[in-house]
Amino acid sequence: MVRRNRSTVSAVAALGLFICSCGWKSRGDQSVFIDTVLKDKKSFFYIDAKQYPVDNARLPIGVFDSGTGGLTVLEQIVTFDAFNNDTRLYNRNGDGKPDFSHEHFIYLGDQANMPYGNYSRENNVPLLKEHILKDVQFLLGNRYYGDPADEVYKDDKMPVKAIVIACNTATAFGKRDIESFIDRAGLDLKVIGVIDAGVRAALELFQKTEGGSIAVMATVGTVASDGYTEAIRAQIASDGFTGNISVYQQAGLGLAGAIDGSSEYISDKTQPRAEYRGPAFDNADADIERPLLSRYGFDWENNNMLYSGSRDNPQEVQLNSIENYISYHLVSLLEKMRLNNERNPLKVLILGCTHYPYFTHVFEEKLEQLCNYSENGSCVYRKYVSPEIVLIDPASYTAKELYEYLKEKELFGSFTSMAGDFFISVPNRFNSDVQLDSSGNFTYDYKYGRDAGIMQEYVKRVPFSTETITPGTRERLERGVPETFRLINGFDN
Repeated sequence: MVRRNRSTVSAVAALGLFICSCGWKSRGDQSVFIDTVLKDKKSFFYIDAKQYPVDNARLPIGVFDSGTGGLTVLEQIVTFDAFNNDTRLYNRNGDGKPDFSHEHFIYLGDQANMPYGNYSRENNVPLLKEHILKDVQFLLGNRYYGDPADEVYKDDKMPVKAIVIACNTATAFGKRDIESFIDRAGLDLKVIGVIDAGVRAALELFQKTEGGSIAVMATVGTVASDGYTEAIRAQIASDGFTGNISVYQQAGLGLAGAIDGSSEYISDKTQPRAEYRGPAFDNADADIERPLLSRYGFDWENNNMLYSGSRDNPQEVQLNSIENYISYHLVSLLEKMRLNNERNPLKVLILGCTHYPYFTHVFEEKLEQLCNYSENGSCVYRKYVSPEIVLIDPASYTAKELYEYLKEKELFGSFTSMAGDFFISVPNRFNSDVQLDSSGNFTYDYKYGRDAGIMQEYVKRVPFSTETITPGTRERLERGVPETFRLINGFDN
């Protein structure tokens, strides 16, 4: 009933969508950061753009995300095989050799500031945009710290020859800003995003006269941007679709954070806790509705749900497993369709956050369960879903665009074998302004409440290691992105 798109989930993406910050409370201006990067030679963030080695095939490819979710995009890139490596000609079945076999990658996960999807919710888009530009500055620059405890930075990181935004929220809110920044720096550098990939893959599954529903599961920020819905409508118009295609969005509040182990959304506690920010009773942003508790099908065992009262009559509930987050959001999505009496059954579900493909199998299982869920002898949701729902992971479309860019510019690398350097951001404990919780992470209010335009090193970018990546995350990476995991050598240090 549910399947993944294995052919169309492998081709191109780049949405140059600019989300205007008008309407958001002004709390800073990223132009301060850009001026510092390009003009202030004394700043840690300074880059000498005039000396930047553009059009250099020996440079690595830069990839960034708000956390480790973007590694699902990198996994699609490092395993991508749709061209002949000798002729460079497109061949859907490839030649049995990864197309980026001789490339070097530099990956950054801005773990300290994630999830990016919450910044619009907290009315601080300027800070989100600054984070995104700092991610790009890091990829362009040469500075990093060898360890969170180091006071002196290293300066031997290589710059990059192309940038992949492996984050839907960063694509929606920051791609145009990145391109403006790079243009102002006078650099000829390709920036590739991920939103159009999902849109093209989804619409390839429809005949021009066919009706049906497309759903987008994404972060709060991506949904608020309307990046996917606008791209879908634009593609429908430009390609001449005449069928009745409905579009639904579900903001996956807390899901990306739970996948990356963010303490506001998932915990090792056994009782409800004050710092929880996920779906709950009477949460205006993500309400767990008491009458729907049986439909959610939550797993209450092993502290996967934290609650007070009894299971039959809980007084307070907090989701505490990734599976329960997925259950909640899928039911919420199908409830929208049911309450709208939607006549176009769900045909395609776009996994519009790079964290979600780690758990594609859970999405499949939960959709199957919901299709068969019945009350009083009647299936509640079956009329709202197609016999076969296709799950779309846009990442491979990004890989195809990246390949075509390297081909056009003759920038293919010549490294002996594929290689990578992997970095993650951690709170800078040497900055006295930084506010940390008991787990050593930014407090929620500090993470989302500080102003943009104040030039400080809030974080340090350090290599992946057993100190900076939790055992649970390492296990998820080893299982979910095995080829990328082989490129990560920090765990052996």
